[in-house]
Amino acid sequence: MLSFLCFLLFLIPLCMSCSWWLVCSLLFLISFVYLFSFPYFFCWSGLSYFFGCDVISYGLVLLSLWICVLMVLASESILRSNYFPGFFLFVVVFLVTMLYCTFSSASLLSFYIFFESSLIPTLFLILGWGYQPERVQAGIYLLFYTLLASLPLLVGILFIYSSLGSLCLFLLSGGVAGGLFYVCMVLAFLVSMPMFLVHLWLPSAHVEAPVSGSMILAGVLLKLGGYGLLRVFPILSKFGFGFGIVWVVLSLVGGLLVSLFCMRQTDLKSLIAYSSVAHMGMVIGGVMTMSYWGVCSSFALMIAHGLCSSGLFCLSNISYERFGSRSLLVNSGLMNLMPSMTMWWFMLSACNMAAPPSLNLLGEIGLLSSLVSWSWCLMLVLIFLSFFSAAYTLYMYSYSQHGSVFSGLYSCSLGYVREFLLLFLHWFPLNLIILSVDFAVFWV
Repeated sequence: MLSFLCFLLFLIPLCMSCSWWLVCSLLFLISFVYLFSFPYFFCWSGLSYFFGCDVISYGLVLLSLWICVLMVLASESILRSNYFPGFFLFVVVFLVTMLYCTFSSASLLSFYIFFESSLIPTLFLILGWGYQPERVQAGIYLLFYTLLASLPLLVGILFIYSSLGSLCLFLLSGGVAGGLFYVCMVLAFLVSMPMFLVHLWLPSAHVEAPVSGSMILAGVLLKLGGYGLLRVFPILSKFGFGFGIVWVVLSLVGGLLVSLFCMRQTDLKSLIAYSSVAHMGMVIGGVMTMSYWGVCSSFALMIAHGLCSSGLFCLSNISYERFGSRSLLVNSGLMNLMPSMTMWWFMLSACNMAAPPSLNLLGEIGLLSSLVSWSWCLMLVLIFLSFFSAAYTLYMYSYSQHGSVFSGLYSCSLGYVREFLLLFLHWFPLNLIILSVDFAVFWV
């Protein structure tokens, strides 16, 4: 545990010397080293007073390392324009260090501290390298939604310590009950995911963030909420079953409404951001059933969504860098201008609507079965949710790739090798992990 943490900290001097490709290569190296340190025994390992790792921590730390490598690879325009590349690398390395500590925390209090600390570099990314002046408002939305919802969580953690005398995650079990305590513990994670009705900060943050900010927001930071729910539910098991129906109905009906809202979006990044809300609604529903299949499938869909939505944000940025607009009205007929990119648009769009052999398919099938077995009344909502999920993805793909080319556009750049590598590194693990799905179903 400490060796990986020291490796990340020792990258900071290289960041300050602006060794862009060296930092990128070393982050690739630590990702592969961490990949082969998989804990084959499904319990806590590497334990110390503050840190420990089990299979769910391992999967999300690996996702964080991988997405941060791809962030650096996608943000080459910052190096090319010499827009504070050294400070950008420092922010990315600091962010991945905070995420590593968050997912590896063995104590609820240290988890809370690192959970909040990961917002600071994300805010720097949005404010420092965002596009429009409205990024200040988006940053304030992000900060206040998450911080205000996190204050009750801190109170709940202190109440747990006074009641049980311990904050170690692997020692906590059901022993604290109460409606107000339950809401305090769950609210911060529902805002972070985000759940419908508290999701307004996410589209504005995505639209104003640079591609790196959108990738880390969709890829990892939304998963902090799901990870937190999975960690605190052993404490809330006595009270969780009664409240579960509220969150399941709210998240699934909200996901359906957001899917309908996606059908009338004209901004590419806004459409992908709202689709994230719809997908995370299914994840919330699966976790709140508190069933074996629901929890395992939620974990699988979190990993899959992190890779898929990050890849879609990369594709929208590739178009934005050439045409200077994210509007679907301007980015139409891209098949005529960038035919080789159309294949990647199709492959990642297919993954987004859970086509085989992507990991999204495994996650959504498991979630559908767990939710229907929990209550067959949800079947109607799930039918429309799955249908509109495919509908808005096909709308995005067909409108951007087909049709007539906008008359004001001309691009002679079909795509760089760096961009094809970037998209391949999103798509390949997303479709390869389905060959080894035991990580998703044997850890509970």
